[in-house]
Amino acid sequence: MKKNSKFNRFIFRVSLIFLLTLPTSVKVAESKADLLKVNWSFKGLTGKFDRSSLQRGYQVYQEVCASCHSMQYLSYRNLGEKGGPEFTLEEVKAIAGNFLVVDGPNSEGEMFERAGRPSDKFVSPYPNVNSAIAANGGAYPPDMSVLVKARTGGANYIYSVLMGYEDAPDGFSLDDGVYYNKYMDGQKIKMPNPLADDLIEYSDGTNATQEQMAKDVTTFLTWSAEPHLEARHKTGIKVMIYLILLAGLVYFSMKRLWSRINTEV
Repeated sequence: MKKNSKFNRFIFRVSLIFLLTLPTSVKVAESKADLLKVNWSFKGLTGKFDRSSLQRGYQVYQEVCASCHSMQYLSYRNLGEKGGPEFTLEEVKAIAGNFLVVDGPNSEGEMFERAGRPSDKFVSPYPNVNSAIAANGGAYPPDMSVLVKARTGGANYIYSVLMGYEDAPDGFSLDDGVYYNKYMDGQKIKMPNPLADDLIEYSDGTNATQEQMAKDVTTFLTWSAEPHLEARHKTGIKVMIYLILLAGLVYFSMKRLWSRINTEV
C-alpha cells in the first residue's frame, strides 16, 4: 500500500510539472475567443428573417461560397417560398436557368445536360466527394444546407469564423495552407479568408463590406437550415395564446365549482 501511495504521488508530481512547463504556443492553441454576439432579426419568439438580407445572402453564397460548398438539401424553388428569400417565380426560373443540370438517360440511353429548372436541387460544385477533397488539398468542404444547426453556437459561430481571420500572433506556428482564425478550435483553419470589402457588388446597391456580407450569408445559411422558422414561431405564439386562454377557463371553472361545493357544505 505504501509503495502504491508513493508511486501515485510521483505520477501526480510529474504530470503537474509537465502541465506547468507546456510551451505558451500550445496553451494558446487550445483556447479560442468567445463568439461574437449579434442581435439577429430571426431570434426570439417573434423573430423574422430580413428578406433583403436573405436575398443578399444568397448572392454572397452563389458568388463566393458555391465554388467549393454544396447545398444538397435545397431546391431552387425554395428560394421563392414564403418565409425565405421570396424571389418571384420569374426570378427563381432565371436563377435556375443559369445552371446546367445533368439529366437522363434520353431515348438513346445517354445522359445529357439541360438548363436548370426550379424543381432541381442546387447544383454541386463537384461531381463526388473524392473530387471535392482532391480539389481542396485533402480537406472536404462541408455541405452548407444545415451547417448552422451542425455547429455549436449556430449563427454566431458562422459569423464569428467569417470575421475571425487575423495575422497569427508572435510565436504561433502555422503550416502551409493553414490560416489563423481566433474563433476556431486550435485557432487554425484550412479555408482562406473568403470575404473582403467590395468583393462583390450587391444587386440592391448595399455597401458590400466584409461585416455586411458575413451577416447576410449567415442569415441565408440560417434560413437554409431552418426554412420553416417563421411558421414555427407563428404556431408557437398561437399555442401560447391558446394555453393561456385554456388555463384561464380551467381556473375560473374550478373556482366556480369549488364555490358551489363550499356553499353546500
